[in-house]
Amino acid sequence: MRLLSRLLAIASLSLFALSVHAAPNAPVEGQEYQRLSQALVTDTGKKVEVLEFFWYNCPHCFQFEPHLAEWAKKQGEHIVLRRVPVGFRDSFVPQQKLYYTLETMNRMDLHRVVFDAIHMGHQKLDREEQIVDFIEKQGVDRKKFLDIYSSFTVQTKVSRVRQLMETYRVDGVPTVAIDGQYITSPSIVGSTMRGAPENVLNAATLQVMDALVAKKK
Repeated sequence: MRLLSRLLAIASLSLFALSVHAAPNAPVEGQEYQRLSQALVTDTGKKVEVLEFFWYNCPHCFQFEPHLAEWAKKQGEHIVLRRVPVGFRDSFVPQQKLYYTLETMNRMDLHRVVFDAIHMGHQKLDREEQIVDFIEKQGVDRKKFLDIYSSFTVQTKVSRVRQLMETYRVDGVPTVAIDGQYITSPSIVGSTMRGAPENVLNAATLQVMDALVAKKK
């Protein structure tokens, strides 16, 4: 009887473990994702808007980026992915302007290059002069970059980020918002997968995102 009881206990624990790891396939509100109290209007038409709040210096954003890019590619024309460079402090502004300048110049091929330079090349890209010198080395015209970097258009986009962060209650990165209604992140998903390694949490977050996007199909 003791042996049978132990076997049943082990089986129960195994089923529990499986259910925990399977949760991202059927995410539960308040656990793997959160819902905004009031849905926001998006301007992406029939496509699902996906916002990723990130910071270039964040190691977790660096790890999440290639997975997010691959996920977005698989989603195809069904979604519109928009990245939002956060600004928790004034010191974040130079990198916010960096991102929006690259976006305006249609040089998003350098987005991953910036991440790699910071986290693999250990380069400091926190100040304007550091950023401009680095971008010039990537073959980008220095004057053209600076003109856009200092433009009213880029400054307006940076100013709007604070409002977006408040609206989506962003207090950490990476954070993903789906269609103006749902919020998830490796950190949120990790609350039900304690002790899971980062690559597992990233994969689970993408599963949750799959389920949330599917709600809009």
